[in-house]
Amino acid sequence: MNPHGISAPLLPAALAPEALYRRCDPAALGIASSAELAELDTVLIHQRALEAMQLGLDIRHDGYNIYLLGESGSGRHAIVNQLLQAQRRTGPPPSDWCYVNNFTDSSKPDLLRLPCGRGAALRDDMQHFVEELTPAISAVFQSEEYRSRIEAMQEEEKQRELAAVQALGDESVQHGVALLKTPHGFAFVPLKEDHEATLTQDEFEKLPPERQAELAAEIKALHERMHKLMGEFPRWRRELQARLKQTGSEALQVTVTHLIDDLRPKYADLPEVGAFLDAVLADIVASGESLRESTHAEGDTETTTYSSTLTVQRYLVNLLVEHPADGARPVIYEDHPTLQNLVGRVEHVAHMGTLLSNFTLIRGGALQRANGGFLVLDALKVLSQPYAWEGLKRCLKAGRVRIESLYDLIGLSSTVQLEPEPMPLELKIVLIGERQIYYLLCQYDPEFGALFKINADLESEIRRSPDNIQVYARLIATLARREALRPLSAAAVARLIEHSARLAEDAERLTARTRPLADLMREAGHFAGQASSAWIEAGHVEAALQARRRRNERLRLRYQEAMLRGQLLIDSSGSQVGQVNGLAVVALDDSSFGHPMRITATVRAGDGQVIDIEREVKLGGPIHSKGVLILSAFLAARFGAREPLSLKASLVFEQSYGGVEGDSASLAELCALLSALSSLPIRQSLAMTGSVNQLGIVQPIGGVNEKIEGFFDLCAARGLSGEQGVLIPQANVCHLMLRADVVEAARAGRFRIWAVSTVDQALELLTGHPAGAPDAQGRMAAGSANALVAARLARLAPKRRAAEAAAAKKPARPAGRP
Repeated sequence: MNPHGISAPLLPAALAPEALYRRCDPAALGIASSAELAELDTVLIHQRALEAMQLGLDIRHDGYNIYLLGESGSGRHAIVNQLLQAQRRTGPPPSDWCYVNNFTDSSKPDLLRLPCGRGAALRDDMQHFVEELTPAISAVFQSEEYRSRIEAMQEEEKQRELAAVQALGDESVQHGVALLKTPHGFAFVPLKEDHEATLTQDEFEKLPPERQAELAAEIKALHERMHKLMGEFPRWRRELQARLKQTGSEALQVTVTHLIDDLRPKYADLPEVGAFLDAVLADIVASGESLRESTHAEGDTETTTYSSTLTVQRYLVNLLVEHPADGARPVIYEDHPTLQNLVGRVEHVAHMGTLLSNFTLIRGGALQRANGGFLVLDALKVLSQPYAWEGLKRCLKAGRVRIESLYDLIGLSSTVQLEPEPMPLELKIVLIGERQIYYLLCQYDPEFGALFKINADLESEIRRSPDNIQVYARLIATLARREALRPLSAAAVARLIEHSARLAEDAERLTARTRPLADLMREAGHFAGQASSAWIEAGHVEAALQARRRRNERLRLRYQEAMLRGQLLIDSSGSQVGQVNGLAVVALDDSSFGHPMRITATVRAGDGQVIDIEREVKLGGPIHSKGVLILSAFLAARFGAREPLSLKASLVFEQSYGGVEGDSASLAELCALLSALSSLPIRQSLAMTGSVNQLGIVQPIGGVNEKIEGFFDLCAARGLSGEQGVLIPQANVCHLMLRADVVEAARAGRFRIWAVSTVDQALELLTGHPAGAPDAQGRMAAGSANALVAARLARLAPKRRAAEAAAAKKPARPAGRP
């Protein structure tokens, strides 16, 4: 019996040491080292996700691209690469793609599709063709036959002009006029009667006026005929140039046709290539003399290549995408998915202050390189690049890749741009990203679901069953082989399995994240190497864990030092009313630690309001505020059935200078409030964590291991008395994977951990006083903690009513007076 005359509470027993850490028996693995274990097929761990991916790869319809959901460090890329490498040999072989000049419109290059492995041959053949074409052109136009024909045609034209002039001169003589050639051209001069000499000006003036007029008229008519004849000469010369060009074309056609015919049999099965060769031949023949002049003037210089001058370089082939002849489909991972790295780009060169380009400067992007195969992208990287996500969606919706200039998209380009023919798309895209990104895209991008119909969700953890332990041991062995590490002993494998359960925050689960395991194995391998050990032993794994804890404990030690110096007020002994040790977790990059936080509650008469100071000053997050409202609802439901609550309570995390979020302290806040109402002191040697619902049932929380260890470290630094311990939710017992020093202290009785299911159990452990249960009428057992709370609330009710009555009688304050 206690001083209140009621029976002492039947407190739950502290958890047994075996419940605090679930060991993995090395003997159960049936091996001496990991070298005896076979490689692991990831389908054994991620079967559901791999089945979904396989479905997406098998369905050939549009939109069945894949989004792989998984946490960072889960080996997402390795899993995707393993699956896609197995798929490379299946399905139709990819095509090679080339850009060639469009001889009709050079600003719109044409696209050629060739069987895989044939693109390089065409490129090399056309390069060899161009190399042969230049000397062939020179040989044609420098040959004696060609030069003789040209000279003959030019001489013929010269004689034609001379004959026409001579004929006009002979005719003028018959009319008494002579045709003379002067330095300034031709002139008509009157002749004497004997036609042997021309008249001087004086002689002409002595002629009769009738004769003068007759000769003037003849000269005028002859001048008109000469002017008309001179107008015919340019036309005759243009006709000559056309004949010269035709002659050059005919001369070229014979030679070039021979070069083209040498290529045709090799590509007889490719009509598109045949049409391209026909276009090349027609363009060479049509260019004729112009092609010879440009080649002779500039040669194969870079300026000629990229300028608009006619050159033989336009007959080259730009091999955009090349694949091996074995038909294996490409697997492309684009680590920097900018818009141009995805859809390709057109490069430019500066020439005389102007940016120039042509089809040889077209460069393919990841979509072109992966066409016919698979493209793997990180979702976050694509979304973070300007215009990349929209550009990718445009390509998928259109079913083709159109090379887009970023400058055109933002309206900064003022030059004429090439418009290469778009490439038809036939590929599967695998996006890899976090689950949150996937669901945000589903919610905010209406086009996303139509383009990525398959979601493959990787496992975050697997059940820790005997069969899965064997599978996990094979996973560890596989990671060790991939990293070229020493074999692991059975004890080391068991220790890694135990650590995997700690990473999963569940003694009955194993994490599926392989990166932290691989990192730990590499670090353990380092310690094994220092010890010149043939195997990685459990001690080396433990040394790696200790080294990791030490390098990440600066902030934890600062917290602990502040508590030990009395700067951060945390009691670990004695008792206090309305004060409890809550537990919080600080999450860092790759580690986290727990530490206690003082939670206090104060009570006074009021209107039933529970003030969350953290929320009032905007330091409390919505989940924390929800927890306070829930405990307020529990208090009102248990103690306000007969009469509204007449208290005003305040709850606060003392010395918290940052945001507070989460409801894992709602149980501690409720106990602090009940202590303040009942005036029952709470043992400061205990800390607690847990969420509570409106019915007073304790709910599980996260970070239970770190929270326990945080309070243990403080108690150990001050000296373990055997009175200290932590209260956790009963539902969190299965999550316990505590450090060895905590387990040993519990085994020695120097530290205890209790699991509670209700707020009453927690209150009894904290105060050592029976909580008491309400009877059928809702009355609490006399002398119990709940009865003391009800009595305090009953005493507050008259005070509230008196305050309300006094306020009602108080005269209203006159307007305008203070």
